[in-house]
Amino acid sequence: MVLESIQVGHLRTAGTPDAADPFDRPWTSGIWKEPVVGPVPLGVDGLAGDQIADRRHHGGPHRAVLMYSADHYPAWRAEWGRKDVGPGAFGENLTVSGMTERTVCVGDQFAIGDTVLEVASPRGPCDKLSRKHAVRDLVQVVRATHRHGWYLRVIREGSLEAGAQVRLLDRPYPQWSVARVAAVYWDRGNRPEESRLLAACPALDPEWREKLRAVSGSVASATR
Repeated sequence: MVLESIQVGHLRTAGTPDAADPFDRPWTSGIWKEPVVGPVPLGVDGLAGDQIADRRHHGGPHRAVLMYSADHYPAWRAEWGRKDVGPGAFGENLTVSGMTERTVCVGDQFAIGDTVLEVASPRGPCDKLSRKHAVRDLVQVVRATHRHGWYLRVIREGSLEAGAQVRLLDRPYPQWSVARVAAVYWDRGNRPEESRLLAACPALDPEWREKLRAVSGSVASATR
């Protein structure tokens, strides 16, 4: 497993003023990520120089950095018929090879250089990803294929550099792959028992746990 590329983003505004379709109206985001060469400082709030527009849904200690599998990019290039889709295209900070949502689990701790990171949740793709690529159903496709990536919290600060090995230090919850967590969460209304079990996973982002508890609790009340 290798850290293939590191990206940071600066705020940018796209869209057309007064466009009739809300999809085309102006929006601001840091989703456009550019590669960084050399060591990059990593703190509990993320990579140095990485800007975030919407801190309600991005950033913070449980979403310090977004990791995405380089193994997905050949499929995107083939499906879209494009050669320019690669590291950073999905708004990720860290592009890694040898890892996917089906092989990484919530709670996994990885050492990269002198840093230690822990998987906190799947990435919940939003419409900004669709608007960036001008693909209206991209969120649905990403969810269906489980090519969404995952967020990590920083356990030990340090610096990262492309080309570093990614070493698995601990896997306390092997039953909760990122793909399975995403599947349960997005279908939580129909999977109350799995939702209850997932809500008890202490490594999961607290916001996700709270929403899962609300669903499993309401189902339990309705069946009394």
